[in-house]
Amino acid sequence: MIAHEPRFDHLARMTDEHGTFEHADHTTPRREHGYCTDDMARVLVVASREPHPGPLVSGLAETALRFLADAQGGRGDFRNRRNSGGAWEDRHGVEDCWGRSLWGLGTAAARSPNDALRQNALAHFEHGLQQRSPWPRAMAFAALGASEVLAAQPGHRGARDLMIDAVGIVGDRHSNAAWPWPEPRLTYANAVLPDAMIAAGVALDRATLVNDGLELLEWLLDTETTQGHLSVTAVGGRGPGDPRPNFDQQPIEVAALADACARAARYAETDRWADGVNAAVGWFLGDNDAGVAMWDPESGGGYDGLRADGPNLNQGAESTLALVSTLQHGRGRLEVER
Repeated sequence: MIAHEPRFDHLARMTDEHGTFEHADHTTPRREHGYCTDDMARVLVVASREPHPGPLVSGLAETALRFLADAQGGRGDFRNRRNSGGAWEDRHGVEDCWGRSLWGLGTAAARSPNDALRQNALAHFEHGLQQRSPWPRAMAFAALGASEVLAAQPGHRGARDLMIDAVGIVGDRHSNAAWPWPEPRLTYANAVLPDAMIAAGVALDRATLVNDGLELLEWLLDTETTQGHLSVTAVGGRGPGDPRPNFDQQPIEVAALADACARAARYAETDRWADGVNAAVGWFLGDNDAGVAMWDPESGGGYDGLRADGPNLNQGAESTLALVSTLQHGRGRLEVER
């Protein structure tokens, strides 16, 4: 597979002093729609993953951390919606934005080469540990952040306690062999559930949980593959017996699979997971249900959704971040294979 380096220039064009604008009209930021914490947490994840960040990536990380710090409330919860003037438009809560924020903060606390940023991120991560969410995906995202902190600080009690609590909320495989998924339908960010199971199993030294996560991820990857390429769950979800392909497929679904497969590749000696990462990269390059590229090589941005007639050519933050994240994992696999 041809190596494609993740690029941050479109993200930089989408970013001002407050944060990264959520939506775009093609490559032009739609400032009227403002920003969201979900995206800024993702910015912090991908920026912190870069092994040798230059000024552009370092600036994005600093902007993202500042945004998350502003979004966090006194009890460790988070707001999600911010307008283009910098004013917040919603209340603090423990929905996905809380979990994703802990993921971003934990990643920065473990990986950032900037000592001050790393320490600041850890302080906000620890502040967020006051909370728990009843929502499986929010807890799964938070568990990914806790796994980053535990990889850097194995004795971190708060991160370990969060992991234990996440296991009880994320769910487990169902005994129904035909539909082992812990929910009646696939919805969104599906791969984060087995990803969190694997991460928690490793952190808590529970081999059975790791194996359950790997088996559930394998089922999901099989379910979301057709004719040798990814055919991921679209906006409307997917249940047993639903026809495929279904469209308005979102790049974030592909990125979640790449995240989970990249983790699985570290703990299971099989080509299955490297192939999963490569399939995710391939989806962006055109190996998908419509046979079209899902990124703009001129701007470096990711297209917003895959329709039956081709891509939605708008290049919003979520889609571009999904592309960057997936290419980071693809680069990692190629480096290992060399």
